[in-house]
Amino acid sequence: MTAVSKAGGFAVDGSSGGAPTQDPAGNLVHLRREGVSVLIDARGPGQPVVLHWGADLTELSPSTLSSLARAMVPAVPRAVTDEPLPRGLLPETAGGYRGRPGLSGHRAGGSAPTLLQLASVQIDGKTLSAGDPGSGASVEFELVDEAAGLSVRSWWSLRVSGLLEVRHQVTNTGQSAYELRELAVVLPVPQQALELMDFTGRWCRERAPQRRPFVMGAVTRENRRGRTAADSAFLTIAGSPGFGNRHGSVWATHLAWSGDQITWAEAQPDGTRMLGAAELLSPGEIELAPGESYATPTVFGAFSSAGLDGVSDRFHTYQRSLASHPSSPRPAVLNTWEAVYFDHDLARLNDLADQAAALGIERFVLDDGWFGGRRDDTTSLGDWDVSSEVWPDGLGPLVSHVTGLGMQFGLWVEPEMINLDSDLYRAHPDWLLAPPGVIPAQARQQQVLDVANSSARQYLFAKIDGLVKEYGISFLKWDHNRDLVNPMHQGRPGAHAQTLAVYRLMDDLKAANPSLEIESCASGGARVDLGILARTDRVWASDCNDALERQHIQRWTGLLLPPELIGAHVGPATSHTTGRTQGLAFRAATALFQHFGAEWDISAASPSDRAALGAVIAAYRRLRPLLHTGTVVNADHPDPAATVSGVVAKDGSAAVFSYAQLTSGVGEGPVPMRFPGLDPDRDYTVTVLDPTGETGFVHREPPLWMADGSVTLSGRILETVGLAVPVLHPEQALLLELTAR
Repeated sequence: MTAVSKAGGFAVDGSSGGAPTQDPAGNLVHLRREGVSVLIDARGPGQPVVLHWGADLTELSPSTLSSLARAMVPAVPRAVTDEPLPRGLLPETAGGYRGRPGLSGHRAGGSAPTLLQLASVQIDGKTLSAGDPGSGASVEFELVDEAAGLSVRSWWSLRVSGLLEVRHQVTNTGQSAYELRELAVVLPVPQQALELMDFTGRWCRERAPQRRPFVMGAVTRENRRGRTAADSAFLTIAGSPGFGNRHGSVWATHLAWSGDQITWAEAQPDGTRMLGAAELLSPGEIELAPGESYATPTVFGAFSSAGLDGVSDRFHTYQRSLASHPSSPRPAVLNTWEAVYFDHDLARLNDLADQAAALGIERFVLDDGWFGGRRDDTTSLGDWDVSSEVWPDGLGPLVSHVTGLGMQFGLWVEPEMINLDSDLYRAHPDWLLAPPGVIPAQARQQQVLDVANSSARQYLFAKIDGLVKEYGISFLKWDHNRDLVNPMHQGRPGAHAQTLAVYRLMDDLKAANPSLEIESCASGGARVDLGILARTDRVWASDCNDALERQHIQRWTGLLLPPELIGAHVGPATSHTTGRTQGLAFRAATALFQHFGAEWDISAASPSDRAALGAVIAAYRRLRPLLHTGTVVNADHPDPAATVSGVVAKDGSAAVFSYAQLTSGVGEGPVPMRFPGLDPDRDYTVTVLDPTGETGFVHREPPLWMADGSVTLSGRILETVGLAVPVLHPEQALLLELTAR
């Protein structure tokens, strides 16, 4: 009888120099949904192995599954191990994996690497017996290493959009404490993924893309800021060479976590290519006592055979399917920050509210400066009581005025922070998120409050919940204006505990106030991830309201988030952050597609500007049912001086597009504008959408179709041939509305 060894799903005949034996198709798990297949070899006894994550393989018979698994067993090269090495769900050095392991830790400074074995498999909640084939939309694996005293549960699910969702949980089944160093989600990508893309950034320049070849070795991004951060990787994308908005095969991962994190892309000489993501744990941060568990943040994986827009569509569709996703129309917002800053005056704010309501604004948000002694940013964070100096009668008179005009009332808060010059710090210096007796480096004149301290969290809940209930607050702009430096909680590194505590505080406030909406703001867009979005209703993409900068910031924020979750405001003519001056038409066109608002002293604007802004708000309110439910599309426009993007109704009945001239082009005339995503067999009437009446053209004569007022062409022609567009000034946008006939 020939001995047969199994290496993580590879059944290998030990007498034939590594030739695979014929194994039954049992426990070959095939997840399928929305054009995506995930094929996992769970025959054991080692870890399951992901054989395929990518394009749909269609329904496969047991015999075909078996043949496919057999066909994918690699050859054995010279000068390596004598049989194919598995790449399990949690790659292990003890199994011969040469890259970053999926699970690492130790007991009292030393323990052997794990060698996990498959214990059970459940498909869509049904336990599989040995030899059963498995197909469905979700699978749960149980893995054990009795010698190491560890067990792992791993959940894999294809969501409604074909988005892959993966998370793990490790439990200490041993008799002594186990210090966890890392538990990661690792997803394989094929060898045709030869190019990488992720993101970086800074304050007012969030989510700047960067691309590089996917060569041998690892590209690792570590974030120790205690929040997602403006320079986070955001998504890690591997793709076929030259992939673009609408072409190429791409595999993207996103870590749904708002604290310290690590992401990587790794290629090995044996052909292995992996995308990995994990919470970045500090030494000693997670020590599991016997019986205790640690769960990873969720990692999402999006495969697309149609470029980056396919990735966006999977993420957008998933988020819109959630019960927590905002269901009411996204109200047009006025935020007071760049209008008044800290200069709070009831008469002035009432006048601003009057002007806002007259223009069609639906939500009025009072920003920083309403509490304690907060006349500038050096004091009073933590003292969440209405200032008796500025508001002797409380906020009631302003709230009554705002709501009497038919608008919702919103309020700025920064619960996770504390000033040393505050009554709260003087009463509770021990509530700092810091080692005892240590004051970490200041940032924006503030420190971090230890929200994981139950007394501090209860204090915050009582204060904020009391404000929401007393004033009928509909919306909180929840800010977070500094990184965590030397965060310590109860003698251990505290970033993990702080992140979970903030999640809990938000969840508790939402549970106590079901109609309350929260915006995630963190020095602008420094906390944008699906972890914080699980309990908030939009993000503030950037503190920069410069429309040129916003064109880039919003485009790449929209790679992950649908437009209705991205706050975008029309600022004053001259940007407060860049000093650049732009016309209202460009500023409005840039903000129109997202969750629209204004952050501008509109009471000081000219009558013509106010009238134009009112027309933009009316256009936004008319178009938002389409803008906030349709499919986002981004053309692969050949001229880098301009961009073409839009939203197409799910049924193809209508669309709105933007042609944005960012800089001057090298050609005498612009490249024709093509319209992706339309129904090729329907005719569309195209008209110019210019609510401000201020779009500036640089030409002797407009394109003939514009002179005629409109043009009607098929979706096929509009996508493949396109339309002539006028010569625009730099920092101008042409908006076009399409209606199917």
